[in-house]
Amino acid sequence: MRERFEPLWRQAAAGELDYWGESARGALALAILLDQFPLNMYRNRPESFATERKARSVADAAIERGFDQQLEPEEQAFLYMPFMHSEDLADQERSVELFSRPGLEHNRRWARHHRDIVARFGRFPHRNPILGRESTEEEQAWLDSDDAYRG
Repeated sequence: MRERFEPLWRQAAAGELDYWGESARGALALAILLDQFPLNMYRNRPESFATERKARSVADAAIERGFDQQLEPEEQAFLYMPFMHSEDLADQERSVELFSRPGLEHNRRWARHHRDIVARFGRFPHRNPILGRESTEEEQAWLDSDDAYRG
């Protein structure tokens, strides 16, 4: 995947593909490229989170323009996913709201799960080793438990 798509992802990260955001399907494609692709191309590496902010910006602009309403629920889920991946609690609350819409209820439980983690810890503890962050004792206890999300 990296061999095939990394150059395109780098273009998107540099803003060279921002024009994709001028249509519903283009914005969806750009959000997926910025959010989902790095998670898979760079699993367990800091680069996997490098374009999260840009993905949220694309999704936010698309929602503001009503593009999400032009998409099928399965597509909307991928447009909304950058909010679920955010370590910002306001983004997490928005994620729960977005995934509570008709046709997206099957994702709502995951949106709540992600929100609850960020509400509790202020971040995703499973990212700490990847991002070189020190885990708190509470985070480590949770990571060592059966309840932990491991990404």
